[in-house]
This record gives sequence, C-alpha cells and structure tokens, in this order.
Amino acid sequence: MGLFGASFEDKVKGAIAQVQQQTPGIASLAAQIDGKIVTLTGTAASIEAKTAAMQAFNALVQTDNTINMIRVAAPAPIAPKAVEAPPPPPEEVIHEVQRGETLSGIAKQHYGKASLYMKIFEANRDVLSNPDLIKPGQKLRIPKL
Repeated sequence: MGLFGASFEDKVKGAIAQVQQQTPGIASLAAQIDGKIVTLTGTAASIEAKTAAMQAFNALVQTDNTINMIRVAAPAPIAPKAVEAPPPPPEEVIHEVQRGETLSGIAKQHYGKASLYMKIFEANRDVLSNPDLIKPGQKLRIPKL
C-alpha cells in the first residue's frame, strides 16, 4: 500500500479479479502493467463480452491508456442443417401385360421411346424367350434407365 492508498498495481489486480468474476464469458483475464499503461489479455466468449470487460475495467481503474488484447474465442462450428434426401427412385417397376400390348408399346409408355423394348426384354429373359411373344397377365420388370 502506497502513501495515499493502494498502489496502482494493487488497483489493477483488484479490478482484474472483479471484472473476471462479474463479466460473463471472460476467462483467464490478466493485465500487464507498464507505468500507467495497462494491457488486458485473456479470452472472451464473444465480442460483446470483450467490450464489457474493457468497459468494466476502465470504470474501476484510471489509466493513461488501456490496451485491449483480449481475444475472442472462435465460435463453435455450425453444423449444417440436415437435409433429408428424397427417397431414391425405385430400381424397377413391375408392369402387368394387358391384352394387345407389345414390348415396344410398353417401352414407349415407360421410357418415351419404343426402340428401348430390348432393355425390357433383357431384364425379363427368365420369363420371355422372344420379344414378340408376350402374354396378358405376365408381370414384367421395367428396369430404371
């Protein structure tokens, strides 16, 4: 203690303890003193906490200059929103052959091109032996393009 009360260093130490305790979001607050110039260091959870700590300190201690070197902690990374993927299209469709239908007609109906009838034939070789011989009631797999 000096002749006229607490020393400048004691005032700074007391102010640091008080600011650390009363300012939410401040961690490891410390001060480096060079004459009547004080450099504050530590970590703040936000720029608002950093500013509040500086203002609180300046209200408690009269300095020639207070340098704010409190660093703002990096914010936690924001997880991207989970985007629900649309369900995958079915791999194949089952088509029941109707009277009068042909593979080329079925291909035109499902693919928009009659010339793709061989794709349906190849996918149904287990039930078809000839692309020109299909019967009503047969269930044919229509593979995805």
